[in-house]
Amino acid sequence: MWTIKQPSKIIFGYKSVNEFIFPEKCLVITSKGAKSRGWLDYSRLTDQVIFDEVEPNPSIETTEKIILKYQNSDFTHIVGIGGGSSMDVAKFCAFKMNKLKIMIPTTFGSGSEVTRISVLKVNGKKKSFHDDKIFSNIAIIDPYFIKNSPHKIIKDSAIDACAQATEGYDSKLSNPYTKLLCENAFNILENAILNQRYEKLPLGSLLCGLGFGNSSTTLGHALSYVYSNEGFSHGHALAYTTQIAHEFNKSKFYEKFKKIVEKLNFEPIFLKQNLHIAASTIMLDRKHLDNNTRIITKEIVIKLLENINNKIYKTE
Repeated sequence: MWTIKQPSKIIFGYKSVNEFIFPEKCLVITSKGAKSRGWLDYSRLTDQVIFDEVEPNPSIETTEKIILKYQNSDFTHIVGIGGGSSMDVAKFCAFKMNKLKIMIPTTFGSGSEVTRISVLKVNGKKKSFHDDKIFSNIAIIDPYFIKNSPHKIIKDSAIDACAQATEGYDSKLSNPYTKLLCENAFNILENAILNQRYEKLPLGSLLCGLGFGNSSTTLGHALSYVYSNEGFSHGHALAYTTQIAHEFNKSKFYEKFKKIVEKLNFEPIFLKQNLHIAASTIMLDRKHLDNNTRIITKEIVIKLLENINNKIYKTE
């Protein structure tokens, strides 16, 4: 038996955000660059209450700051506009404040606009919160935002989506619906990346979010967070943690994923902390590890981390 869950309303299309009529009273949660990049003008959100202090890899303290500041305001909706960080903060705050949620991605990889997941740092370490009440009420996916996006943001977002689609397909929680979405998402993303047709990324990212959001990511994501905690972007970390996880799991996506990492020309990653301590942290991430196709031990995790540090992306 399996169940499919997703936002009640998904809007997709070029200039869909520009044409959307927003409620009169909204709190807009975003990052510092929203104004300078023209997102607020394009979305016609400049007259709303705006919080633009979301940091990369945001902390639970940021959500607490927002809730404390705006808990007595009379807005009806929270709008999250930006990358996964802004949407994760917006969804979590709306969940805690019992507000309606409108999510607008400006990068296309996290899938946060259509998932029940919010990833925040707690005590300096990434933690994923899962709850049906975290789902957005409306998700608006507008390919307009990919125009003029820096290449680094495009490639980090694209590899994130590829990792989610392939791990989601392989997950023990996958089902015919999620496999269909994840595989189609990966095919779209692969074509977009290898042929530099980046305007195709938004659709691939959307299908990916709907797919893995109803299954789960696995070993690659579990390994990635310790690298993110040392300053590597989420996508950059996944380029190598998902690659070595696919090789270990004998995933059918291993060779294709490796080719995409090479195409996007990611620099190698290196973990500075003691690998035994890092492995102990990773082993606590049961949400990801329990859904992996193969059983994971601490010894296996240490070996994978050693291989990544030594630029050996194989387990044998």
